[in-house]
Amino acid sequence: MSGNSRAILEATRLLCASRGALQLPKLHERLRERCNITAEDLCTMVCEHPRFVLVRGPERDGRLRPEECTVVAQTSLRLCRSYGRGEPCGGCEELHLCKFFIYGTCRFGKGRKPCRFSHDVRSDHNYRLLRECSLHELDEDELFLLLLQNDPALLPEVCLHYNKGSGPHGCCTFQGACTKMHLCQHFVQGDCIFGKKCKRQHAIDEHGLSVLEERGLSRDAIHDLPFIYSNIHQLRAAAAENVPESAQFHEICLHFFRNSCKFQNACLQVHFYLPYKWEVLDGSTWTDLQHMEDIERDFCDPYKMESGCVQPIDFMTMTRGSQPVRRLSTVSSVKKPPFYSLTTDWLWYYKGDHGKWVEYGQLDERQCSTSETSRTLEEKYQSDRKAEVKVVKGRREYIISFKDMYQRNPKHNTKRKVCRRPRFVSWDEVENQVAVFRNQM
Repeated sequence: MSGNSRAILEATRLLCASRGALQLPKLHERLRERCNITAEDLCTMVCEHPRFVLVRGPERDGRLRPEECTVVAQTSLRLCRSYGRGEPCGGCEELHLCKFFIYGTCRFGKGRKPCRFSHDVRSDHNYRLLRECSLHELDEDELFLLLLQNDPALLPEVCLHYNKGSGPHGCCTFQGACTKMHLCQHFVQGDCIFGKKCKRQHAIDEHGLSVLEERGLSRDAIHDLPFIYSNIHQLRAAAAENVPESAQFHEICLHFFRNSCKFQNACLQVHFYLPYKWEVLDGSTWTDLQHMEDIERDFCDPYKMESGCVQPIDFMTMTRGSQPVRRLSTVSSVKKPPFYSLTTDWLWYYKGDHGKWVEYGQLDERQCSTSETSRTLEEKYQSDRKAEVKVVKGRREYIISFKDMYQRNPKHNTKRKVCRRPRFVSWDEVENQVAVFRNQM
């Protein structure tokens, strides 16, 4: 096992043994007892590997404080819903396991009557998936905790109505019959200012206990759930902030560049002088970031994980310190005819040999190219953002997962990172294009 692989495995084990998350310095302290890793290498690992999410603490005096950062363990693996209903799934890429086995309450697996669902994490189907995700060396308890805080179907949601209103059950009309968790939302988010004086639950009460036991969870599994719910919130927040094209809801208007937007100030799209716009959430307001062209130039470079400005933007988490950042843009070029100018041209890369990013469809160092190009991948991505696409390079076949952003070799069970970045357009290029089509009007 390589040093990096061992560090990833041991870090995952430490996180799973600590309710799914640890403060960054504590993780480093415990990890050094198992393998030789510097603080800098650990930071790089947790920022770049999909196994981890780095939750950044508040930034003070323009500096990030590592002691206030937390690392949360994540995985893209899920239980197969069709298998759990006893239906054929047609060779899926999800685990075939009894959910009550994960909950610790399956009465069939322990008795004479066998369970009709698998309790074998090392079956041919499950072991292949675990190996592809480098989770095959985890023990069952570690794997089950990882699944509980990542698979949204395994645990009930926190009741939002419970967190509104002044009554003992808030505004929840179901009250004691509610099938969702009655937990303080601010406790889950880590920002409850009332602490022990809070009127909302910071622990699993009798209502929550009955809901979870009725769902099938054992008391041992329930014990650490408040912390797991907090981890779930952090993972979902990171996923929401890491959407690379938040302009899918806030697109920049193409007609504005031509002075031809008939809706003007009533337009539902954004009117801006560039085909991209970088914003930071300042309190409750999205405000423009300075040096937008420089940020965009860095973002377009697949080698860069953060911007080079004084307060760097982390492109993996889309944050500046503890503040969420988003990028608005024009519509993808594949969704408009070629005569539309200033659409966003998205490029797709895979990480080749020696850490070099290679664009799909372009020649690599061995003068070999892939069957898929940036454009064909973008077309398929726009059609289905969770799809898997087969790509051929030479005599080898690979599978690209849009969901995980990895390219997998199914024969050798190896994986390479995939990334999607826009082609850079400078302010001068925008001015020239705008001048051309305005002169044509």
